Amino acid sequence: MILDDISELIAELPPSGAIIGLDLGTKTIGVAISDLRRSVATPTLVIRREKFTLDAAKLLDLIKAREGKAIVLGLPLNMDGSEGPRAQSTRAFARNLEKLTPLPITWWDERLSTVAAERALLEADASRKRRKEVIDAVAAGYILQGALDRLDQIARHG
Repeated sequence: MILDDISELIAELPPSGAIIGLDLGTKTIGVAISDLRRSVATPTLVIRREKFTLDAAKLLDLIKAREGKAIVLGLPLNMDGSEGPRAQSTRAFARNLEKLTPLPITWWDERLSTVAAERALLEADASRKRRKEVIDAVAAGYILQGALDRLDQIARHG
């Protein structure tokens, strides 16, 4: 089930359980996972993309192992808020993934998440090689943390 507004996700979630955040790139998928209380997003791994069926199988195995309750996909909007080819590709990925899992899937605006991840890694003095290895997982962490913060805000204030 794809939910176009993250506020709809609250009604679909059990009281606790991890949420999985994804930064979908053309060559990799960055993955972040929340704690069971859904307050902290942790960058977890980067999956090298092959083809959809293999990528989806890896993701779903991980989600099952971590007992994920929902998926938040970073939606790569243009700076003016419009959707380009990358956003359309992300929506197509979600539609295909929706056929393979009963978990709710929603979006989070990922504009500048990679920029923020890069800045954080530079501040942490990560080597260029290390940054390249983890940037997508860290970006997924930024995406998921933004979504978690918004869900918390909705739960507190409506």
